[in-house]
Amino acid sequence: MGMKKNWVLPKPDLVGDTYVYHPVVRVGRVVPFGYEQDPDDPDILLPIQKELELLEQAKKHLKQYSLRAVADWLSHESGRSISYSGLRSRIKLEEYRKREAANQRFLAQRYKEALEKAEKLEKQRICGASVRIPKDVGGTTS
Repeated sequence: MGMKKNWVLPKPDLVGDTYVYHPVVRVGRVVPFGYEQDPDDPDILLPIQKELELLEQAKKHLKQYSLRAVADWLSHESGRSISYSGLRSRIKLEEYRKREAANQRFLAQRYKEALEKAEKLEKQRICGASVRIPKDVGGTTS
């Protein structure tokens, strides 16, 4: 599966009961559902609050209804067309990024623990009794 899409969408901030979405930089040719091109700058995508909230509802509907039915509902409610395959790609991309972020956090924690243990072992070797004084060729200590 080629899940290497270039458009990166930021996670919204939760303020109270609603999400606050932020503008993003456009890197691909397709404007993703829930965003529109900035009229002043073609490289900036502005969030459309209503569409992004409907997309969140659509994710919940996917637990009970088919992709086609949810995509039709989403297109009807938002007034912007989205195909079932476009919805599936968007959902799978978000799931992939969520898993990838969880993996990165897990690895960061493991690396942090390994670094602490390595530093502890190194400190024991340098300051502990296992430090040996090398002898020169003549057999005397330096």
